[in-house]
Amino acid sequence: MNYFSRIRLNPTRRDTRRLVGSPQAMHAAVMGSHPLGSAPDEGRVLWRLDRHANHDLELYVVSPSQPDFTGLVEQAGWPKVLTWDTTDYGLFLGRLAIGQRWTFRLTANPVRAVAVEGGRGRVSPHLTAAQQEQWLLDHGRSWGFEIPTAESGSFNVSVRERHTAGFSRATPESGGFERGRVAITRADFLGQLVVTDIELFRRALTHGMGRAKAYGCGLMTLARP
Repeated sequence: MNYFSRIRLNPTRRDTRRLVGSPQAMHAAVMGSHPLGSAPDEGRVLWRLDRHANHDLELYVVSPSQPDFTGLVEQAGWPKVLTWDTTDYGLFLGRLAIGQRWTFRLTANPVRAVAVEGGRGRVSPHLTAAQQEQWLLDHGRSWGFEIPTAESGSFNVSVRERHTAGFSRATPESGGFERGRVAITRADFLGQLVVTDIELFRRALTHGMGRAKAYGCGLMTLARP
């Protein structure tokens, strides 16, 4: 069983600004809205925060267990107004078929592995829009889809926003907690795709795409073209 949720956040509240400014805090708030003990094969909790031109904030969550966002709404929503809804994502996943075309939106962390002579390799972010688009094209097949070409001959995908989020993370050291600094490069992809493998695509939608899933990356949403 999988669930898809959408939560409207109140941008004027102090706790909302705190959560928006810290992917780690948002991750904790999202995870606190789900019961423990879900089977890993059913998927993981994924989230994505969308900022709209009118300053509206929408939080999307995919999860293998049914959530309760009452606490999150009390912190950062409108407690007296129903501002979140959850649907059975499995019904949608069951209707997917090879050859279907979808419009998609994905926030991801496009990176590459870089070999280091005499040591462990390191992960390096793709920084240009061209590199990030190519990253998605290269990985699409392994996630069960391909991106078709537009009438112009170019691939039907674009990077609408690119930014690097820096924030502090608490890490256990020597029995206590020290603050560490994390930087996550994000790219917001918009485009169209064609489903090529049902099982791979369903797994990508429920387990996420790429790295930094705990920090708001990897969740893809779909709509009819």
